[in-house]
Amino acid sequence: MNRAVPLFASCCASVVSMRSALAVLLLVAIGGLLPSHADAQARRSAETTAKASQGPAQSAAAQRASSARVQSVPARATPQRSSSSDARAGGSQQTSRLSRAAQPVDRSARTAPAVAQARPGAAVRSGRPTRAVSAVASSAAVAGVVAVPTIGRAIGLHHVADPLSLRSSVALVMDQHSGQIVYQKNPQAVLPIASITKLMTAMVVLDSGAPLGEALQVTEADRDTERHSSSRLPIGSQVSRGDMLLLALMSSENRAAHALGRLHPEGLSAFVAAMNAKARALGLMDTRFTEPTGLSGGNVSSARDLARLAAAAHAYPLIREYSTANGKMVDVGRRQIGYRSTNRLVDHPQWEIGLQKTGFISEAGKCLVMQATVDGREVIIVLLDAQGSQSRFADAERLRRWLSESPGAGSISPQAPSVSGPNAAVVQRAWPS
Repeated sequence: MNRAVPLFASCCASVVSMRSALAVLLLVAIGGLLPSHADAQARRSAETTAKASQGPAQSAAAQRASSARVQSVPARATPQRSSSSDARAGGSQQTSRLSRAAQPVDRSARTAPAVAQARPGAAVRSGRPTRAVSAVASSAAVAGVVAVPTIGRAIGLHHVADPLSLRSSVALVMDQHSGQIVYQKNPQAVLPIASITKLMTAMVVLDSGAPLGEALQVTEADRDTERHSSSRLPIGSQVSRGDMLLLALMSSENRAAHALGRLHPEGLSAFVAAMNAKARALGLMDTRFTEPTGLSGGNVSSARDLARLAAAAHAYPLIREYSTANGKMVDVGRRQIGYRSTNRLVDHPQWEIGLQKTGFISEAGKCLVMQATVDGREVIIVLLDAQGSQSRFADAERLRRWLSESPGAGSISPQAPSVSGPNAAVVQRAWPS
């Protein structure tokens, strides 16, 4: 009994000690948590105080940031407006405006960091601002490419005034029989001629004596890989050489023209060589060809040379017939496709057209060459680098009316208007010879 009492007392003391120890540990843990909670409350309180004290300044900064973001889009949209204004100017002003048109893309790239600074952490939270800036910059870059001026505009030919206020930077009317120049504007300028090239292509095809009834197949080699232009002539089509020639002249079909050159009896290189040899034989000193379609800007000539080229092509009955055809259904092997002329004047009741060819690439602008009879006079009309999709036809109509209304309608006056550009002496050096 005496021993039991001390043992019981010892157990009770142990229990009390353990409880005390647990209580101490709990108090220590709570004490460690309280400073963290206090610190968090202190930080929140400090932030609230800072926001309250900086409220007006921060609101102003937010407004400035918002303004910067709103104004950044018009600033990056500037290239399209600059391009439009460039389309109405030329010469030295054109060069300076071109440089300004290229700058906004760089400004858009510099605007992105400014937007990011106006909104700290925006780039971290979301990629949308960056993607938006990239999209706008890409659009501006595309707009700048589309608005690249023609060669004639870049060297200032559009600055030249003429009595008829033609929209074409180069114009020439030649009497077909006497060779006298009736009207001229920048006739010495050597410029890209686009699909007017196909007149020479047609002459070389006919000169080769290759059978027109032979079926030619369109292949991947005839696809336009330079400008990626579309074509209604499917790859794999089987079309006769005669119909290929018709499509090239009437509808300016590029795959047809390329197939004609590629399937020349001696090959494409020999075909192009024959084109240049024919030009030299005709005395076309300003003319050069690099391929048979006109898609290359390397096919160049002057208005004087093109008038002689058109007169030579007019001597081929089939070129006269095919170039002035209004439309035809063509069998392409699996089906028939309807094609029409690219020249809306062909069926015009006031026009008597014996030969025509249109053309367009970005460097050349809208082009037109025609042989026509106006009040009994057979003339060759050349129009290059016209502004607007219909301007070349409107210019041709102005020339037709001028020829009809001119005094002495039965004769050609050598004193007719003649205009040359501000850089007449160096125009030929402005484009590779």
